Amino acid sequence: MIKRVVLLIVCLPLLWVVACKKQVEKSDFVQVKDYNPLKVGSVFIYRLDSTLPNTFGASLIKKYYLAKDSVESEFTDAAGRKAFRIFRFITDTLMLQPYKYTATYAAVFSNNSIEFLDKNLRFISLANPVSLNTTWKGNSYVNGTPITVNNTSNYGNWDYQYLHINKPFTVRKGVIDSTIFVQQVADSTATVFDPNFIYGKNYSIEVYAKGVGLIYKDFLCYFYQTTPIKTFEEGSFGIKLSLVSYK
Repeated sequence: MIKRVVLLIVCLPLLWVVACKKQVEKSDFVQVKDYNPLKVGSVFIYRLDSTLPNTFGASLIKKYYLAKDSVESEFTDAAGRKAFRIFRFITDTLMLQPYKYTATYAAVFSNNSIEFLDKNLRFISLANPVSLNTTWKGNSYVNGTPITVNNTSNYGNWDYQYLHINKPFTVRKGVIDSTIFVQQVADSTATVFDPNFIYGKNYSIEVYAKGVGLIYKDFLCYFYQTTPIKTFEEGSFGIKLSLVSYK
């Protein structure tokens, strides 16, 4: 009996240490909501660079704006999840004109991911756990192919993954610490572009900062053909966002 009591007394501290260790590990677990902590009233200003073919498709041109994303309200979606409605307004880079409303988005929070809704298209922007080993089908909810260029019939099969975690990243605002870099796709038909040959490219990344949210986005999808004429296919486009300020 004495030996059993002694054994129990010895084991109790060990069990307490293991339990504490598990509790610490759980509390230290970084979740996606830490990198996109939206709240009503938040405002994000981005430099927005838009890429599209010119009138005859002979080249790609860029147009530059300021974009303001305002978190307008919180609501509960049909599945009972917390969601935020986001309004986007744009103006010229010199702000000579007033901001003009252009789109409404939504961000939906679940236990293991954050979804982004854009024009009835649903993307899984971030997924737990935030780890270099994490990959997910970020476009798995997209029905059909919203991009019509570069033979993107496999659009729904893009493998999102974290390439960098807790690294600094430079945007228009300056250097921002503790960011995660999400690569969504990085495909091209050749190493470099040559106007004498057919060329296609799909490239998409997003960067989120801890305690801030989305600070950078670079999306570019185009297809260049040489017959019957040299031209960038209709539907080719790109968009780049770089954070200027937020509150």
